[in-house]
Amino acid sequence: MTESLGSPADESRVADSRSGSPLRVAVVGPGGWGRQHIRVFTERPDTTVVAIVGRNAERVRHQAAEAGTAGYTDIAAMLDAAQPDLVTVALPNEHHFTPTLQLIRSGVPLLVEKPLVFDLAEADQLLNEAAERDLFLAINFNHRYAEPMLRARAAIAAGALGDIVFTSWRFGGEANLGTHPHAQLIETQCHAFDTIEHLCGPIVSVMAQMARPSSGPYTTVAIALELANGGVGSLVGTYDSSYAYPLTHQLEINGRAGRLLVEDTVRRLTISTVGDETSQVWQAGYFNDEARQFQRTFDRHVDALLPALRSGGQPPIHARAGRRALALAMGCIESFETGRRVSV
Repeated sequence: MTESLGSPADESRVADSRSGSPLRVAVVGPGGWGRQHIRVFTERPDTTVVAIVGRNAERVRHQAAEAGTAGYTDIAAMLDAAQPDLVTVALPNEHHFTPTLQLIRSGVPLLVEKPLVFDLAEADQLLNEAAERDLFLAINFNHRYAEPMLRARAAIAAGALGDIVFTSWRFGGEANLGTHPHAQLIETQCHAFDTIEHLCGPIVSVMAQMARPSSGPYTTVAIALELANGGVGSLVGTYDSSYAYPLTHQLEINGRAGRLLVEDTVRRLTISTVGDETSQVWQAGYFNDEARQFQRTFDRHVDALLPALRSGGQPPIHARAGRRALALAMGCIESFETGRRVSV
């Protein structure tokens, strides 16, 4: 394996975080959403990207040159040479386990992309080995940091909705092709499970129906949810749609005192009160490009993550949330396969 594929363009940017200088960040998996990892930690004044790691040497060399940093195809070589303060993992969805385990065993703080993994035993091994080392292990459920989601959580906490009676989540677009028969459920609707529990409290049981256009993977799901507070919910997720459609994503939460509606995650929040034909609406203003851009939800997560890392605290979203989303997905699979409601 090739080790170093380039050198930082500006070594003066690289400094020891313990002296109050920028934190040294390495990105494992610089393609796809990994480009956002490079962007976020390059743009910030309090971080510097000291390395990227990928599998294709030529592509990594090009990406490293663009980012003005060092490129590697070997994690161990990168750790030895770059000495990062934080490593982020943004590999293809079904390839998270082995590199993440290697990084955990190296003792470096981690921010991993969702889904955590596709197997509960693997999730438990990652979490247990991280706990043994008292390791900082965060997961990027960035939907929580969309402006409508932040405002929705505040409104619920303030009692604007009263007791929650039902919630409804719908989210889907084009296929992200993989090999797992339930990839759509595990790698995309993990956001649904995490957000619903973040806003509405625990899900205690699930019942699922699934569809597939051929003998391939299950690409559309409809799930009935039971909430711990006595409410109910529904979740529809699909890879048989299009991200070009209006209202690709919609979240409704209905309480005895009011209702809120989130449209396309970052587009709009509407809060209504029982018996009142007027509503409060948030949507980004003319100059507020930051709040209307989905990728900037990641920046907001990092805003919360870095102070926790520096202070030695827990991540704002611990990787345990990834294990929880996977457990809910596995409950849905069991429900579909057995035709029964499954407690989770």
